[in-house]
Amino acid sequence: MKDNAPHAPVSAVIPCYCCSETIERAVGSIINQTQLPVEIWLVDDASPDDGCTLNKLYELKARYTDMVQIEIIKLPVNGGPSVARNAGWEAATQPYIAFLDADDAWHPQKLEVQYGWMKEHPEIALTGHKCLWLKEDSFPQSGEPLPKVEEFHVRRITKLSLLFSNRFSTPSVMLKNDLPFRFEPQKRHSEDYLLWLQITLSGYQCAFLDLPLAYLYKAPYGEGGLSADLWKMEKGQLDTYYRVYKEGYINLFAWLFLVLFSLAKFCRRVLKVYFKKITRMLTK
Repeated sequence: MKDNAPHAPVSAVIPCYCCSETIERAVGSIINQTQLPVEIWLVDDASPDDGCTLNKLYELKARYTDMVQIEIIKLPVNGGPSVARNAGWEAATQPYIAFLDADDAWHPQKLEVQYGWMKEHPEIALTGHKCLWLKEDSFPQSGEPLPKVEEFHVRRITKLSLLFSNRFSTPSVMLKNDLPFRFEPQKRHSEDYLLWLQITLSGYQCAFLDLPLAYLYKAPYGEGGLSADLWKMEKGQLDTYYRVYKEGYINLFAWLFLVLFSLAKFCRRVLKVYFKKITRMLTK
């Protein structure tokens, strides 16, 4: 973090669940921002780890109290990431919300660049950007200098393109606080995709910044090779399409087409995962 770094009118929200070993990296990546958020909301989702996560959250709050306002919410029962993110969103006081997961991190210029662009384009309600996959034991303290705001490419995300593919990883998203939507509390798979679709299909404008401004440490979709996990993700996406159909955002024909298209992608993904497993076995 630069000395006397300016603050952006942004509330950072992090859902926390048994994350005592990774949350320091996530919060540290916020503290290292060239433009700090006004506040950070750490939401403990009833972590069943004998207080390890909660104690770590209070430790981080005490450590960075002179740098940025950190608030902690302790949920009484585990509700999943949607409930935790909603709790932080409801408590947030700033006009913009930026989401980060407890096991991921941000590029040091993430808020400076993303908020700066949204400030210059107030008609945009939601933006996301590229993410880089990193090894678990790596943590970039500083990234390569990024292009000036006016130099990188930005794509407007249309309703049709978002229906065919989720363009936004949650740790990349910044959105306006006053949007009349929230994460669906009952969903634990594809809950973020549902929210992005509800926002976009309701007529709000969204955009994608073609810069890698976040670091993800979780395995890519299906990389673990478990077909059961893949199917849970697929069922979540099919449920998302059903919900936007029932809510009147798409017609029956579009829903049926998207279901078939999604199932075809799922089959291709499963074959790709098992092909990788077989290749590894044969090359050992």
